[in-house]
Amino acid sequence: MNFFELIAARYSVRAYKPDPVPDALLAQVLEAARLAPTAANRQPFMLIVLRTAGLQTELKRVYNQDWFVGAPLVIAACGLPGQAWVRRDGKNYMDVDVTIALDHLILAATDLGLGTCWVAAFDPAAAREVLCLPDTVEPIAFTPLGYPADDLRPKERKPLADLVRYEHW
Repeated sequence: MNFFELIAARYSVRAYKPDPVPDALLAQVLEAARLAPTAANRQPFMLIVLRTAGLQTELKRVYNQDWFVGAPLVIAACGLPGQAWVRRDGKNYMDVDVTIALDHLILAATDLGLGTCWVAAFDPAAAREVLCLPDTVEPIAFTPLGYPADDLRPKERKPLADLVRYEHW
């Protein structure tokens, strides 16, 4: 599939088959994240791969939706603010870098026939506890990873004219 077919095929999967994700496919999606561009190539992120079997109760403390733990894997994308590039005005680019890495992972998963769903509405305190995160690490987003058990629904997006300006505001 070409890139435009890929981005059209990606959707937020909220139902997963119990089938395991082969280690080779997991390695490919993790490699896609590793290859993502980051500010000054600092790569200020850590991905934590969780096998959901036996962890459903703990993971539902993080995000209390059955479909979240229905996939065989959940990936936590965490940021390392102390390792991120910082612009002169103090803007830390960690969030941007983690987002780019997770987006590469999600697109690679789609290309491989796997489903994901970007989850940002999680409980950060529970995430810290479940993941045993040190204070120097910030949970940014989660995604289940597995084979979709639902189908792509039509995407609703704003028209391009509402999202783009040329030359000035």
